[in-house]
Amino acid sequence: MSALNTFEEEIQDRKKKELAILNSLLDEKKNRLAQIKDEKLREIKEKYENESENKAQREFARITESARLEAKKILFDAININMSTALEAIKRELRNYTKKADYKKTLEKMVLYSKRYLGDNIIIKCREADIPYLKEMKVTIGSNISTMGGIVAVDKSQSREIDLTFEELLENHEDEIKNFLHEKMIK
Repeated sequence: MSALNTFEEEIQDRKKKELAILNSLLDEKKNRLAQIKDEKLREIKEKYENESENKAQREFARITESARLEAKKILFDAININMSTALEAIKRELRNYTKKADYKKTLEKMVLYSKRYLGDNIIIKCREADIPYLKEMKVTIGSNISTMGGIVAVDKSQSREIDLTFEELLENHEDEIKNFLHEKMIK
C-alpha cells in the first residue's frame, strides 16, 4: 500500500504544484488586468478631462466674445443717441442763429459766394423771414423755401444751382461733424 500511497502523494503534490502554478498565473493575469483597467481608466479620464477643458475654453471664448459684442453694441447705441442729440442741438442752435445780427452777414457771404460761382445775375430762394435782408442786397428774390436758414441760389437760365441751406450744409458735412463729435465723445 505504500507504493499506492506514494503514488497518491505524488499525484497530490503534482496537483498542489499545478494548482499553485495556476493560482500564480491567475494572480499574474488579475494583476495584469488590474493594470490594464487602471491604464484605460486613466486614459479615458485624461481624454474627457482634456475634452471638457477644451469645451470649457470654447464656451468661455464664445461667452466672452458675445459679451464683448454686446458691450460694443451698447456703446455704439449710446454714441448714436449722443450723436442724434448733438445734431439736434446743432439744428436748434442754427435756428436760434437766424435770429441774431450775425445771420445777416452770413446771408451776405452766401450771396457773394453764389455770385462768384454763378455770376451776378442770380435768383435767390430763401425763407420768407430772410426776404427783407436779401432785398437790401439788391438781388432777385425767387420763391420761398422751407428751411432753417440759408439760401438756394440759381443762375438766370436756371441750369445751375447752389444749395446753401443749413440742412444741405449739415448733410454735406455730416461725416465731418460726426467724426468731430465722435472724437469729443470718446475722450
